[in-house]
Amino acid sequence: MFFRFRSAGHALAAPGTGRASRWTRLRPALGFIAVALVALVGLDRLAVYGAERLALARVHGEGVFAADLRVAALRAEIEKQRTLPVVLAQDPDVHAALDHGDAASIQALDNKLRALATATRTGVIYLLDPHGLCISASNAGTPMSFVGSDYSFRPYFVRAMAEGAAEHFAFGTVSLHPGLYLTRRVDGPDGPLGVLVVKAEFDEMENDWRRLPLPAPTFVTDNHSIVLITSEPAWRFRALGPLAPAEKAALRNSLQFGEAPLDPLPLQPGPEGADTVRTTLPGARTAQTFVETEAAVPTTGWTLHVLSPTAPALALAATATRSLALLLGVVGFGTAGLVLTRRHQLKGEKARGAAARRELEERVATRTAELQDANEQLRAEMAERRRARIALEVLQDELAQASKLAVLGQIAASIAHEVNQPLAAIRVFADNAGTFLDQHQPDAARANLTTIAALTERIGTITQELRAFARKRARDVGPVEVEAAINGALLLMGYRLRQQDISLSVKVNPPELQVRADRARLEQVFVNLLQNAAEALTGQPHGNIHISAGRVGGDVRIVVADDGAGLPAEVMEALFLPFTTTKPNGLGLGLVICQDIIREFGGAITVENDHGARFTLTLPEAR
Repeated sequence: MFFRFRSAGHALAAPGTGRASRWTRLRPALGFIAVALVALVGLDRLAVYGAERLALARVHGEGVFAADLRVAALRAEIEKQRTLPVVLAQDPDVHAALDHGDAASIQALDNKLRALATATRTGVIYLLDPHGLCISASNAGTPMSFVGSDYSFRPYFVRAMAEGAAEHFAFGTVSLHPGLYLTRRVDGPDGPLGVLVVKAEFDEMENDWRRLPLPAPTFVTDNHSIVLITSEPAWRFRALGPLAPAEKAALRNSLQFGEAPLDPLPLQPGPEGADTVRTTLPGARTAQTFVETEAAVPTTGWTLHVLSPTAPALALAATATRSLALLLGVVGFGTAGLVLTRRHQLKGEKARGAAARRELEERVATRTAELQDANEQLRAEMAERRRARIALEVLQDELAQASKLAVLGQIAASIAHEVNQPLAAIRVFADNAGTFLDQHQPDAARANLTTIAALTERIGTITQELRAFARKRARDVGPVEVEAAINGALLLMGYRLRQQDISLSVKVNPPELQVRADRARLEQVFVNLLQNAAEALTGQPHGNIHISAGRVGGDVRIVVADDGAGLPAEVMEALFLPFTTTKPNGLGLGLVICQDIIREFGGAITVENDHGARFTLTLPEAR
């Protein structure tokens, strides 16, 4: 019951009058609470909408970046395979097999193609005669051998015979495995002799796409919008949309895609915008929404598609923005509620005050207005600072992303070379450690394991830099100490030289002599020359290798010589041509690579026989 006394001894107010007075006082507060709740709901919806737009933009940007990386890797793989038919079409063994066709020539070519396919990770390499009949293949002698098969109906054979070269992606009629067929016509003095075919397969690249830390369905389509390469095997040879009956029948009759039904992919427009699609991935139970990004694959006519999932980014963005909006709303309306409460109290005091307090009430009202102005000014300053902070965070994110892109561009061209040598050395030292353990030489085995740990630490440093997106300078040609580069190469070759009882002498005069080069690639040249010298001294007791370096004019001359049997005259004439080798299992590319590296440094490499092979490197001195 609400009581109200007018003066001491007066009667109590009526019950109905008390309830009405209480409702009168509570009505503004309830109205304010209702308005605040409605405003908080609207602020929450606005925050979620803005967060979704920002999250989708970020996912789209990440998808564009991922598509560019995948296109670069795919193009590099295709370009690597494109060089094989060009080089092999000029190979003397290929011409011999087409000219003579005797069993010995065919067998030698089979072995060569098999070794080359293994070394280059190519699906299969085979040779067709002028009638389209396969006469030699890298898979000869296997259940899937192409030898004896007629490929005259294949478009890549017809176009190669007519135009000199062709590229065609199709389903294998014998292997039942898809791939990109790269062909080159082999010409003789009297006309075409046949066609050299290299089949590039992309299984490893598809597996790499599936094994990424943040997997995103990736696929490549041709000019008919047919899926050729994909991280989702169930999507292979399906179309982006329904095909016209005539086009579909022509593709089926060409046998390019075997008996694939060429059905459309299960992609539906997404609810978030034009760049989003919705689909249920193979093996999944529920549909997901993805941001689709596309990138053209240069020189192919293909298009690469990346589907980036939106659910993780949207959930994170919505949670963060809702929390921030709720916090801002509570703070803002709490402040407003305090101000309104204070104003209501002041009005009540003014209504109940006596005439003697009017002057004081006027002062309080004036002070209240000043406080409100100060409070509004403070809110404006807070909002300005908040906008400045958000702009700074956006700028920092953009700068960080640009830095990551720059670092990836610098690392992509060199990371394979940086990791390859330690991995090869780890394999050699691990094998040698096992041999030492079998021979009960634990100290030698422990030394090898220590070296393996050091090489592993080197690899770990490189991969850690990649994961952290740390900034790293691109390697440029600059001053390199000759003795340090030789010692780096000996780290990889020292055990083999000791195992073959090869004596090594190194003389660098002066010891601090420097050349203009890149140390890692210069070490690669030294390792190749030391390997060749060790091969030449195989079976020879007490062999010797001499390395010397000194100034000659304005250059530095480095000599690597052995006392082996030297190089045959016929090999000397073509030593720096591809596929020229004296090793039974060699590909004949090591010295070609060394010559390219030395030329890039502005130097030259020569060879002569002088009581063994004598290689001379001439490089500009770093002053």
